[in-house]
Amino acid sequence: MRRVAGVLIALGLLLGSITPASAAGTTYKVWSWNVSGWVMNKASISTGMVSGAVSSIQARDADFVVLTEVCRQQYKEIQRRLAATGWPQDSTNFSRFAAQRETVCNGQAFGEAIFSRLPLGTASSVLLPQDETVEQRKLLCAPLVARPKLRVCAVHVTPYSTNVAQLDKVLATLEQHNANGDTTLVAGDFNAQPSWARLDKYYDAALTTDHNGQNRGNYRELDDTDANCPGYGEATTENNTSGACNQAAKIDLIFVRKNHLAGPYSADSLAIAQSCAGPCSDHRILTATVTLDR
Repeated sequence: MRRVAGVLIALGLLLGSITPASAAGTTYKVWSWNVSGWVMNKASISTGMVSGAVSSIQARDADFVVLTEVCRQQYKEIQRRLAATGWPQDSTNFSRFAAQRETVCNGQAFGEAIFSRLPLGTASSVLLPQDETVEQRKLLCAPLVARPKLRVCAVHVTPYSTNVAQLDKVLATLEQHNANGDTTLVAGDFNAQPSWARLDKYYDAALTTDHNGQNRGNYRELDDTDANCPGYGEATTENNTSGACNQAAKIDLIFVRKNHLAGPYSADSLAIAQSCAGPCSDHRILTATVTLDR
């Protein structure tokens, strides 16, 4: 028993302690997926990706959903199907879309989206530094109507040369939200692994593990308590070995600033569905549960 207690204490010190921002909080379930709407699904709403996404959102009882690499046709169809199931409280006000490239999806836009079980307020879209492609990547955020100080954000950071500049812009925006007294949850494809130095300014300085050290930030990634790879989490891609702990890379992340955590959190990545005449995406779905301050 002493040895077990010692291990638990050591693990707690390793991951860093979290002081709840409030004794009272609200627990939310988050669901995030890079759907490869164009490259692998060619803007189709009938490959199985759309139906699989809707089924998974319902099965996981998600409150907030973030989609990246989604075509507008697919966004509208997921919107229609979720409304038909009675998932949102207000079927006329539960989703937002930001285009990062026009006309690529058989004449329609390609971008990122937020869905919320709870009604959404006015969305904002922050343009990120331009990379060498024609895509205009953005940080899309929307507050809740009932809780306007709580924002849900979606992002898809470039894998190209301006990756660091875009990550810095996202972080600066999140920090401004915090300075304004807002609680922000951001999810999406960051095209950076937890162990990379460019994310040290994100990750909580109290988080130091063999797979993620040298951190100097204020954010917790909701999979950083993963028992199999502490500080790093579970792979969100497949068919490569570039990640920590002998697994594929993790580049899909969900961040919350530590001072807005009001309880425990956890995350899990799901195996890629093979029901789209093969894999439905080259990314796994990332799900999480988190208690946020009020």
